[in-house]
Amino acid sequence: MYTWSYSALKDYVNCPRQYSEVKVLKNFTKSMTQQILYGQEVHKALEDYVREGKPLLENYKQYKEILDCLMEIPGVRYPEHEMALTVDKTPCGFHDKNRWVRGIADLLIIDEEDKLAYIVDYKTGSNRYPDTKQLKLMALMTFAHFPNVDTVKAGLLFIVKNSFVDEIYKREEIPKLWAAFEPDLMRLEESYKNDVWNPKSTPLCGWCPVNTCEYHRGNR
Repeated sequence: MYTWSYSALKDYVNCPRQYSEVKVLKNFTKSMTQQILYGQEVHKALEDYVREGKPLLENYKQYKEILDCLMEIPGVRYPEHEMALTVDKTPCGFHDKNRWVRGIADLLIIDEEDKLAYIVDYKTGSNRYPDTKQLKLMALMTFAHFPNVDTVKAGLLFIVKNSFVDEIYKREEIPKLWAAFEPDLMRLEESYKNDVWNPKSTPLCGWCPVNTCEYHRGNR
C-alpha cells in the first residue's frame, strides 16, 4: 500500500519517472532552493504568530494585518494541523502505519456552533496559476476528521502578492470532490502495480535531479 499527498500526486502527474526515482527508489533527492527555504521560513513565522502570539520578525511584519484578520474569525484555531485517512477514507493518525493519504492544513479554524470550517493555505510564490485541488483534499480530510462540519470555506492566501483565491465546499459534495483525484490515483496505482514509470518531457526537465533520464538536459 502506497501513501500519497497532494504534493506527491502532483509530482507523479508532472513526471512518473521522477516520482519513482525520488519517492519510491530514493535514488535521487530534490535540492533545497532559496524559494523553498523562504517558504518554510515564512510558514514557520506565521505558525508561531498564530499559535503563540510570537512577534513577527521585521521582514515579516507586513503580514501582520492579514494574520490579524484571520485571528478574528470565530472558532478554534489549528495551525499546521496534520490529518490523514486510511484507504477506506476514515480518519487516522498522521503517522499511522495504515495511512493512505495525508496532508497539513496551514491554518484550520473550526466553528462548531455554525458547523463551519475555514482552511487557509499560505503561498509565497506567484498567484498567476492558482491550483485549488489542494484545498479540495484538505476539505475532504476536514469533513472526515470533524463530522459536525457541514461547510468548508477554503482559500489560497498568496501572502506576498496580498491576494486570496477562495472556494466553498459542502459535505454533500464529498463524492464529487473525490472524483477530482480518481483519474490520477488510478494511474498511480497502475504504476505501482506494474512497476511502469514513464518519463515525461517538460520545460522543467533542466532542473530535475534525475540526471540519468533521457530527457535531462545533460543527456540531450
